[in-house]
Amino acid sequence: MGVLSTLIRGLVRGADRMSEFTSKRGSRTHNKGRGARPAGLQLSSKKFVAVKAMIPEFVVPNLEGFKLRPYVSYRSSEGIEPPVTAQSLFEEAVAPQIRKDFEEGSFNPEQLQKYGFEPTQKGKLFKLYPKNYVR
Repeated sequence: MGVLSTLIRGLVRGADRMSEFTSKRGSRTHNKGRGARPAGLQLSSKKFVAVKAMIPEFVVPNLEGFKLRPYVSYRSSEGIEPPVTAQSLFEEAVAPQIRKDFEEGSFNPEQLQKYGFEPTQKGKLFKLYPKNYVR
């Protein structure tokens, strides 16, 4: 009767799908790891070949004499600067140069590449205009 009651209890209760899947729950050869990407390739012969370009290289600046601490108190006040928007970024980075060229008379709407605008969006992550409006 023990096998039958265990089987019925398993059918009623269901499998434990909510608990975290760790390497302890897998088979003997399963190693989940911690999400790190491999630093090479595994060949068809099961041999691992390290690729130097895939090994991450951390560049750490020299922090001798640096006075700030790596902790920000929760009691600190919020920043006073408004959040950065596309309009404010344009006004700060590109608009002064366009205004200067317009006043000098050298502004040409056909040559917007000199201000950072690109004529085509082919191959970009997303189309900039007019396809990116929220639908």
